[in-house]
Amino acid sequence: SIIHWQPLSEIDTFRRQMDRLFNEVYSNSTQSPVTYKPAIELKDNEHDLVLKAQVPGINPDALDITVTRDSVTIQGNRKSEKTSESEGIHYSEFRYGQLKRVVGLPAEVQQDQVTADYTDGVLTLTLPKVVDDAQKSVKVSLNNHLSDAHPTDA
Repeated sequence: SIIHWQPLSEIDTFRRQMDRLFNEVYSNSTQSPVTYKPAIELKDNEHDLVLKAQVPGINPDALDITVTRDSVTIQGNRKSEKTSESEGIHYSEFRYGQLKRVVGLPAEVQQDQVTADYTDGVLTLTLPKVVDDAQKSVKVSLNNHLSDAHPTDA
């Protein structure tokens, strides 16, 4: 018996299998959190670096920010909302789970002087640069002392 091959039905079968695979991955996100990287923007000013990270929907208290002299690590967790088709949601592109981003810095920073702000889902870190002692200029005052030995008239 000869079976007639229908390539379009094979494509449809492949699509259904891929849909099922992705649905399984995203439906199990509460059991195995997916790590994602937030989008960032890094600006270099004269005296500091300004790092912005998009972290919408995350409570600022759930963010863990670590700064070293040459890098910044941002970590957090956005907990999944329990949703199902019975609640009216058929599709969601929201990101849930762990987030982590390590950013190498183009200049060394004073990690004890960093300030942070969180507004409208954007985390902004202001990172003051380390002042290089070789480039730092210091005013030196000259003490004008008269010598104890006075010239004598001979």
